[in-house]
Amino acid sequence: MTNPRKQISICATYMRGGTSKGVFFNPDDLPEAIRNDPAARDRLMLRVIGSPDPYGKQIDGMGAATSSTSKVVLVSKSSRPDCDVDYLFGAVSIEKPVVDWSGNCGNLTSAVGPFAIARGLVAAPRDGVAIVRIWQANIGKKIIAHVPVHDGEVVELGDFELDGVTFPSAEVRLEFLDPGADEDGEGGAMFPTGHRIDTLDVPGVGLVEATLINAGNPTIFVEAAKLGLKGTELQDAVNGNAELLAKFETIRAHATVVMGMAASAQEATDKRPHTPKIAFVAPPAAYTASSGKKIVADDVDLLARIMSMGKLHHAMTGTGAVAIAVAAAIPGTLVNRVLGGAAQPRVRFGHPSGTLAVGAEAAEVDGQWTVTKAVMGRSARRLMDGTIFVPA
Repeated sequence: MTNPRKQISICATYMRGGTSKGVFFNPDDLPEAIRNDPAARDRLMLRVIGSPDPYGKQIDGMGAATSSTSKVVLVSKSSRPDCDVDYLFGAVSIEKPVVDWSGNCGNLTSAVGPFAIARGLVAAPRDGVAIVRIWQANIGKKIIAHVPVHDGEVVELGDFELDGVTFPSAEVRLEFLDPGADEDGEGGAMFPTGHRIDTLDVPGVGLVEATLINAGNPTIFVEAAKLGLKGTELQDAVNGNAELLAKFETIRAHATVVMGMAASAQEATDKRPHTPKIAFVAPPAAYTASSGKKIVADDVDLLARIMSMGKLHHAMTGTGAVAIAVAAAIPGTLVNRVLGGAAQPRVRFGHPSGTLAVGAEAAEVDGQWTVTKAVMGRSARRLMDGTIFVPA
């Protein structure tokens, strides 16, 4: 064969962050020809992950054929005086040639600070806790990561346990500042319709009560019982039910239009699979988590499950946890109603892999609710550091 095609090598780090995994890049390490060409960048990212793959396996790439592992991250030094790094997240579709840059990944946020320190993008104390100020470029929000360090290096191992992750690690505490959307943000205010609960008339489904909220990521909350669910479901019960998956996507796509984030439901499905997320909630109940761990009703304040890229997430997205915290802290939302109606500054909820505690600082001023901060603990670890090979 004459003039055979070659592969190019790109410096990259494969990281776990929370209950997700993704390939992390410094944009300066990408081929110069694509750095300012979004279409070329997307083609590269698709090839890195191994998409689109009609087999749904991503065998010829770094993805692992789930929404939690089909992800890419770009982290660079920030030009903003109040931030250290800029963080851009891409959710890569498995079957379609789409990289959705519309929202954040809260789980992988926990790996941004450790990556930035390891790559020398930010300075860290020799011992103690490094404060990394992150600008989340997808949604235009600031996040503070508290990263433990020892001898000038990130502490990755520890005894912090996170349901959905098999092995314990060191905790990375995250503060999502002003997580609710503002009037100038995409979709408008925290509640884009002006209501804390809307009744949607969804074609083929009927009337559905929902809280449409911009917090962490745009999120749609519905009650499990209204869809014939208990809130204790694990992945197999949902992801093996094509009719139920279609119903969730129909509701999600219709609500995306109502939130002002797509011109049509078809556009929402085709061009915006990552956000808004749709989640269902229910009062506390006992169930067995996917690990075999027994969850009793007294362990949690409510049950929550979230859909990600068309499938039930195996645990909970980080931004979903932020949205739960914010919705719990504001009376009148569907989440708050399930909790009993009083503002809840801290909640522990049950998800398919176990439980998670989150909190939000909220205040009402002149009848308007604002949320200054949402807080949760996650963990992160480097899995591979080196070069990725991609066909030129």
